[in-house]
Amino acid sequence: MAHIDASELLPNGHVQQLAASGDVTQLHRGHQYADEGDTFEIDGRTFEVTDVTRRTLGDLTDEDAQREGSEDLDAYRKQLNRVHDEFEWDDDSEVVRHRFEPRE
Repeated sequence: MAHIDASELLPNGHVQQLAASGDVTQLHRGHQYADEGDTFEIDGRTFEVTDVTRRTLGDLTDEDAQREGSEDLDAYRKQLNRVHDEFEWDDDSEVVRHRFEPRE
């Protein structure tokens, strides 16, 4: 367990604020950026990484998309295409899910 900078896991200030407000409670990334038990802070509030799981894009569900701040999986796919140059959805692409929650 380590204390990491929020920007190591959450790529920008917008996503960090969505996490702080509870609108984002997990993030899939192309690589592992944290371990279970790691903590990070946003605006003085501590969050703990509760789950780190290797998956494929084909494993993602509407619930996953909603936990990442999107309405559903289709909206999530469109968002990924907008924010990542040269991104192409491939169900077999490996990703890592990082779930986190505020620590009381």
